[in-house]
Amino acid sequence: MFAIPVNDPESSYEYPEAVRLELEQEECSSYQRAADFLNFNGNDLVCLQHEYGIFGGPAGKHILTLLRRLKMPLVTTLHTVLREPDWDQRAVLEEIAQLSDRLIVMSEHAADLLQEVYGIPRGKVDVIPHGVPDLPFMDPNYFKDQFGTEGKSVVLTFGLLSPNKGVENVINALPAILAIHPDLVYIISGATHPHIKRREGERYRDSLRALAEELGVGPNVIFNNRFVSTEELVEHVGAADIYITPYRQEAQVVSGTLAIAIGAGKAIISTPYWHAKELLADGRGIIVPFDDPAAIAAAATALLDNDADRHAMRKRAYLYARATTWPETARAYMASFQRARAERMLRPRATREDAATLEESATLARLNTHHLLSMTDDTGILQHAIFSLPNCLEGYTTDDNARALIVAVLLNGSSHAGLSRRYLTFLWHAFNDKTGRFRNFLSYDRKWLEPSGSEDSHGRAMWALGTVLGNTKDAGLRGAAGRLFEKAFPAASTFSSPRAWAFSILGMQAYLDWFPGDRVVQGARNLLANRLLDIYMRASSPGWKWFETSLSYSNARLSQALLLAGHQSKNQRMVEMGCESLRWLVAEQHRGDSDIFVPIGSMGFFAEGGEKARFDQQPVEACATIAACLLAYRVTAERHWLDEAWSAFRWFLGANDLGIPLYDPATGGCRDGLHPDRVNENQGAESTLSFLMALLDMQSLEAPTVDTMVHEMSVSS
Repeated sequence: MFAIPVNDPESSYEYPEAVRLELEQEECSSYQRAADFLNFNGNDLVCLQHEYGIFGGPAGKHILTLLRRLKMPLVTTLHTVLREPDWDQRAVLEEIAQLSDRLIVMSEHAADLLQEVYGIPRGKVDVIPHGVPDLPFMDPNYFKDQFGTEGKSVVLTFGLLSPNKGVENVINALPAILAIHPDLVYIISGATHPHIKRREGERYRDSLRALAEELGVGPNVIFNNRFVSTEELVEHVGAADIYITPYRQEAQVVSGTLAIAIGAGKAIISTPYWHAKELLADGRGIIVPFDDPAAIAAAATALLDNDADRHAMRKRAYLYARATTWPETARAYMASFQRARAERMLRPRATREDAATLEESATLARLNTHHLLSMTDDTGILQHAIFSLPNCLEGYTTDDNARALIVAVLLNGSSHAGLSRRYLTFLWHAFNDKTGRFRNFLSYDRKWLEPSGSEDSHGRAMWALGTVLGNTKDAGLRGAAGRLFEKAFPAASTFSSPRAWAFSILGMQAYLDWFPGDRVVQGARNLLANRLLDIYMRASSPGWKWFETSLSYSNARLSQALLLAGHQSKNQRMVEMGCESLRWLVAEQHRGDSDIFVPIGSMGFFAEGGEKARFDQQPVEACATIAACLLAYRVTAERHWLDEAWSAFRWFLGANDLGIPLYDPATGGCRDGLHPDRVNENQGAESTLSFLMALLDMQSLEAPTVDTMVHEMSVSS
């Protein structure tokens, strides 16, 4: 967690370590860089503290440059809500409200104004009172020696000094108060507001000093012209018998100094600005008219004359503020943050910048293998990426090298033959003759991290080996792949993972495309396919037509494998159940009635009877769905399967929950997933290979079919 403050022009400050970056108030580019900084650091949420006059541009418009680019949830605390804003003020606040997931205000009146003046629904607004230190209920005399005011009554006003604070009205009231309580001292604590000081210097403070001298009360007025620490603030407030906020304007929805005074259990006099009327209701303070020194004098005299009334008022204020101490406020903020993230999960959206620049593609992307080559070294393809750079620390997996081998073989060109050899060599290296299984994880220094990998990784390796045999004419590749396939396929019959069965079936059928008479492999394929059919018949129901009691990852591969095995073995029952399960799955992977593809998210998946995880959406799901739907189209000739395949493919190009492309045409890579607020910018092997496999599957359709699909999608878009 870190903070980003705003620097006033021609000023600099000594910030604590929590400050990582600084905004230059009037430099628009500074706000752009801050947004980039927040985005690439992967922050979960941004909390904006908004006040007019802090940010640059008309009515602080520059902050919008930052907010429009943010990819994570935004919660904004509004310190000022105007009842009669000018055009710029209204425009800025309304856009901030639109860009924010939640709004926080510190009073009910501010929430009412947001609804009545700006049309912002109350459901988007959290009212969290201004937080206050958790101070003990103390006798003011305990602190008075700090200011040399022992034995005297102390009246206090603190905060940044400016003409709208109305301090002159308290000074004008002092002669009447001192006539009855000559031992009273008025402390004015706080530096001059920096904006006022920049324009006028100390003219206002000097005028207050001159007024005090003119009225003969100079010795009874103490000016403390500086910022004070939290510890000093406790002492200042603690020493006060009466706290006064004599502000001159009604339109103030929050006063932090007033909140702190209530939290300390002070007797309070205030003018009737909005926040004061709310906080001081029910006898928690005295309200006096604006610009009325006589009323201030009368109220102060009444409180000083009656200790019992003053102490009762103090107690009411103190007890009221217990719900607004800093720990309580922090808990309320955390609840708002959690609500913002949960709502973003339910209603994801793109950034304003992404939405403005997205040009949804209705054509197949151009094949680009640059990132595939970048991720591949002399060992194989690396597992993960840092943005578009290979992440060597995470090493390699058999899973990804098997996927890469499938892609390299399907590319079917002499320029990629070297890749096929490299990935096949990796699979040979991964196979453990002692166990008859593939190892999966290989560190960057070429050390295997386990004796046997997962059943799924073994199944993917078999799929890749079968693909080599069924799709290449390179005798060397086919020979090496065939021998390794012979070593590997017996283990498949011992597996318990349905996905391992599915991957193995895909590999066995690719093998059988080249060696259709191999009865042993036919038998193994049929064995695994019957297992899939059996678990489907036992697990499915009218409302849950699936192989298991949950949907997790690579889901469509189960339907694809059953459909493929049924079609090749002429088992109509398998074909029907493969289509039935796939039809149910694609129906579950849509946004309502739209054609927007929404794969099952990996943040919880989808258990029968439970909530469907919407995020994180993974490219591997879109890839699997495309392959299964295209197979269903070839088997049934039903056109709707083409539409489903195209819907899933367009997910890569930006037709998704956020309207952001995952495929990066500049690198040829694919980003790792879709979060509720942004894409995962890392372009790992699984994601990139999933896109390339999907693209090759789409390109495998006959050209007239592809052209017709593209034309129809262009028209409908």
